[in-house]
Amino acid sequence: MLRIVSTSYVQELEDFFRDNYKKDMEKLAEYWPDTNSIAVDYALLEKHSPEIADDLIENPDTIIKASEEALASQGLVNTEGDRVAPRVRFFNLPQSILIRNINSTHINKFVSIEGVINKITDVRPKVEVAVFECMHDGRRITVDQTGELFGKLNEPIRCPQCERNAFKLMLDETRFTDMQKMQVQEPLEALVRGEQAKNIDIWMEGDLTNKLFAGDKVEITGILRLIPPKHKSAVYSIYIHAVHVQQIECEFEEIELTEEEEAQIKEFGDDPKIYSKLIGSVAPSIYGHNEIKEALALQLFGGTKNKKLPDGMKIRADMHILLIGDPGTAKSQLLNYVYNLAPKGVFVGGKSATGAGLTATAEKDEFGEGGWTLKAGALVLASGGHACIDEFDKMGDEDRSAMHEAMEQQRISIAKAGIVTTFKSETSILAAANPKYGRFDPMSLPAEQFNIPPTLLSRFDLIFPIKDVLDEKKDRAMAQHILSAHQTSGIRGTGAEGVLTDEELARAEEKIMPVLDPELLRKYIAYARRNISPVLTPEAMSKIEEYYVDLRALGERQGTVATTPRQLEALVRLGEASARGRLSSRVEIEDAERSIRLHMFVMHEIGIDPETGMFDADIIATGHTQSKMDKVRSLESVIKNLTKEYDVVTKDMIVEEAKNAGLDVKDIDSLLAILKKDGYVYEPKHGQYRSAGSR
Repeated sequence: MLRIVSTSYVQELEDFFRDNYKKDMEKLAEYWPDTNSIAVDYALLEKHSPEIADDLIENPDTIIKASEEALASQGLVNTEGDRVAPRVRFFNLPQSILIRNINSTHINKFVSIEGVINKITDVRPKVEVAVFECMHDGRRITVDQTGELFGKLNEPIRCPQCERNAFKLMLDETRFTDMQKMQVQEPLEALVRGEQAKNIDIWMEGDLTNKLFAGDKVEITGILRLIPPKHKSAVYSIYIHAVHVQQIECEFEEIELTEEEEAQIKEFGDDPKIYSKLIGSVAPSIYGHNEIKEALALQLFGGTKNKKLPDGMKIRADMHILLIGDPGTAKSQLLNYVYNLAPKGVFVGGKSATGAGLTATAEKDEFGEGGWTLKAGALVLASGGHACIDEFDKMGDEDRSAMHEAMEQQRISIAKAGIVTTFKSETSILAAANPKYGRFDPMSLPAEQFNIPPTLLSRFDLIFPIKDVLDEKKDRAMAQHILSAHQTSGIRGTGAEGVLTDEELARAEEKIMPVLDPELLRKYIAYARRNISPVLTPEAMSKIEEYYVDLRALGERQGTVATTPRQLEALVRLGEASARGRLSSRVEIEDAERSIRLHMFVMHEIGIDPETGMFDADIIATGHTQSKMDKVRSLESVIKNLTKEYDVVTKDMIVEEAKNAGLDVKDIDSLLAILKKDGYVYEPKHGQYRSAGSR
């Protein structure tokens, strides 16, 4: 019956290919064997023959075989006169299914899924057509191995001539094809927060191999098959034998919008008070922190993507924000809010995250039959979205160092186990950390209390120190806000009556309710990121330029570095995000002013030398103020001169000479600590110091 159906379909499919794929067949013949397959749109097949299209879903092996027979019957030959026998790769099924929804009803059916590659093996040869030689009479027997993915080769039962069953595989005459396996997990944007992403193995053959990398988002069309259990068991594993693989954009802006929602979004964008509404919609249950909430809103919108310089260099569009604060200042809550709001996001705890877990790694496991596989980390999987990293200061130095390239170049380079490759990591990072000693010391500079290397700090566009300051008025307002949130949620949760009137309850809820519904805000952000690509206007450029040049000139007069080109690019990103928040394709003066205001706020918090009152970008770049580094250099010079004159230099000698050089005695210990840490001074014996050489 199967053969009859296949034969009847072959004739109809011959007409289908002649009517729709004549040029593709000619191109295939011209470039054979470099090109050995034809991609067939399911929608075209359905239009030509709904019956065959339906049968393709239910009996894919039959229809694919009939399609390949129909193509082979066209008499295609390449430029050298060799017969062409191409494969058919169907795609564009009417509906894709979630990996978590795959079950036993889909076995041997044609399915389509979307996901992100989180592991991929090397390409390996697989026998496609095996040639055996009878070890008794030398007769050659050819056996097709199509579909034989597991276990031993499919050998002949017996020799038709001598009827014995001893054979030898003739490797020189056997035809091989490429084979590669990968593991695909559900897209993060498809998950409800708190769900664990499901994954499935994909097996690819022929020209589908060696085209994808870990971290790529793909659409897979193929046949769901069973993996035989290693032991006698009633439980089978599953995989998808890929027929067609297509890489798709890894962006979270794919949220579908109704016409009504789109009209509502455009109406919000025209509201002159849109930013006060956005700020009121970001974590409204958290009291205060309006500047931080505004910055988080801008980070969610992001800068203009796909900007390339004439020399091919790409300009980063994603913003990175760091929150460093005292315990109990709602840092983790802010991170959680952004994680839940962003349509695509990853949340990790710094103490439980490793460099490989954040970036990418090569590992050896059973998935690749003992070979090496590439596995994508959190920043790769979150590409196109947000990565929220809590307890950032608890990460090890080696683990944090793996993030440098991901944050600035937005790629991750791997060179392990003989595998050298690069992953895309276009991710906005929101990190939270505690000060070095758990709580900010009001007597010390905030930047000196950051337990994060300056080289990593400088990659953040905005750094917000959050201090727990004793202020009775503010404390009372915060207490009322938190208690009101507990009261109203308790009433709504338990249905308690008589505690508050309906009017009182409505007023209390108004203080903690977001101005924009979170789901609508998520769609607003997705719409803006998908449709709005703001460009700087001359007026905005002039405003940012003047601010930057004025700060640089101020630094020149003060003998400090007031700002750097890296911060100039941050101002541009903030301005573009501000325009996106207004649904404007032009970065106007108000957007430039908003980015400048946030930059000034951060600089006033962490970028001012308390001794001189001057702006100093070196505080972020090096962790020390320019005035302090001048003192460090003076003390180093004192020790260097003493070392030339004396074999043994004691601390008392250093203090005496330092006083003569105009240094304050109370600073000597901290300056010595910096010199020793940086390796410019060492102690051959306790209490004795020597200079390690010139800078």
